[in-house]
Parts: sequence; structure tokens; C-alpha cells
Amino acid sequence: MQPSLLLIDIQNDYFPGGRMELLGALDAARQAALLVERFRRTGHEVLHVQHIARSPQAAFFLLGTEGAEIHPLVAPIPGEPVFVKAFPNSFRETGLLEHLRKAGTESLVVAGMMSQRCVDTTVRAAFDLGFSIRLAHDACATRDLEFLGSVVPAVHVHASFMAALGVGFARVLSTREILGELE
Repeated sequence: MQPSLLLIDIQNDYFPGGRMELLGALDAARQAALLVERFRRTGHEVLHVQHIARSPQAAFFLLGTEGAEIHPLVAPIPGEPVFVKAFPNSFRETGLLEHLRKAGTESLVVAGMMSQRCVDTTVRAAFDLGFSIRLAHDACATRDLEFLGSVVPAVHVHASFMAALGVGFARVLSTREILGELE
């Protein structure tokens, strides 16, 4: 059975000019778009997850703003499900799990943003729920973080989380490697 493609939070606020710009967001979205094209061309399922902030203190992904919209490079087409969430875990308080179970999906290809937050949380949850996962590391992005007064560069944040997820939770591959496996 072919996997479903799960795109997590590839939304305008993460891109240049957005309220929470990520390092390499455009490059990551271009890689995700290659996956989208292949899944659509072969008639396999493309699923979108969109984060909408609930907190009145939220600075981005605000309901009704352009920043909360899914980026045009991977925007859903009619018939593609969009699961709206308010938590890092794409399964929490959404219909995603029910949808996947009903479709008989056992395997996911995952791409999205941010590597250390929603991607990490969703991949770990999917693993716990019994899904086989391929994670496209070059179709994910993040930003610098701060810890104990030190800045942790985005490239290190991303690499650390991809390395951690690659130890038992997912097969962490490039988009090209995933596309090759799907042929």
C-alpha cells in the first residue's frame, strides 16, 4: 500500500515577511512541493495540517490572516483534506487519526515545519500509533533557539531533531531518496 503524504504547518508566517520566519523555509517548501507533485500525479493521498492559534497572546498563525494560510507552493487542491490543529501534535483534537484508520493507511511520508516542534511531536505520535514513517529532512525547516543564554543555530536544531527521530521513530531521508523509493 502506498503511503499518504502528511504536510505539517507549511504556512505563510514561516516564510520571508511572515511573523515567525524560519531558516530555509522556501527551500524546504520547494522540496515538499516535489513530494506533493509526485503524490498527486500518482493519485495518492496528500494531507495538510494547518495550525491556527487559539491563545489571545499568539503572535502568528492567527485566524483569518494571510500568515495562517498554507503556502502556495503546497496549497491544497479540492478534495485534499486539511486538518486544523491548535497543538504541536497533529493528531490531538483533529480528525487525522480517524481519517487514516478509515483509509487503511499504515505508512506516512512527512514534511513540514518546525522541525523541533510540530514535526517532532507528530512523528513521535505517529510512531506510537503504529505508523511507518519516512521523514523528508530537506522538506522541513526551523529557526534559531535560545537555551541558557546561548543561541543554538537553526542548522544545529534541525540536525539534532532529525538525528533523534532517525533513531527508531522514522526513516529520515532526503526528498530525492523518498521519491526514488516510491518509483
